Amino acid sequence: MATPRFADFERILFFTGAGLSAESGIPTYRGKGGMWTEYDYEDYACQRAFDAEPDKVWDFHDKRRAAVAACAPNDGHRIIAEVQRERAGTSVVTQNIDGLHQRSGATDIVELHGSLWRVRCDRENIVRDDTSVPMSPRTCTCGAYWRPDIVWFEDSLDHRVVRRARELLEGCDLLVSVGTSGIVYPAADLPRLAMQNGATSVEINLEDTPVSPLYQHRLRGKASEMLASMR
Repeated sequence: MATPRFADFERILFFTGAGLSAESGIPTYRGKGGMWTEYDYEDYACQRAFDAEPDKVWDFHDKRRAAVAACAPNDGHRIIAEVQRERAGTSVVTQNIDGLHQRSGATDIVELHGSLWRVRCDRENIVRDDTSVPMSPRTCTCGAYWRPDIVWFEDSLDHRVVRRARELLEGCDLLVSVGTSGIVYPAADLPRLAMQNGATSVEINLEDTPVSPLYQHRLRGKASEMLASMR
């Protein structure tokens, strides 16, 4: 079966995960070298940990910010941004929190799991961008700690973000899943919406995933190279 070409579709949806940013040097979360094989999320990435030791959690996230800030978007990110500029109906739904899509020039990005570059004060219900490294000040003017605007373990996804992602998936005619593990729920279920609505589906990954059998086209290799093959 011939590899689909971006030029043959009007409403393209890129559904991206950690495997895309791995080419930029950002560790994936699971598997060999994954972040959560080295760190325990219960100490650094859940609300309970933050409530107990906010400075310890912020020390960890400052290290993440510094590491991500030192990385640059790769060719995969750039191709996605270029396709957006060429085809107005192109959107991105990402599980990544690194902001590399934005830095590559992509727009209309739905961040399912939040952003490393936003903070929020839950006491005053304020959300703002923040690119400081290290993040400073750590407390809001009300005295409460700013919290990374990230969907941590044990958190629920923002229903408004999920609703927007669903709308885009249901309306696309080409779904391209890039570097997702297919095991993080509820995000892993969302691509089914595009398939159920008749979209052509492509999975780009280094290896098979639990959801690979659902896809019509399965491209194996580096994300940047596989995306280039669809130009």
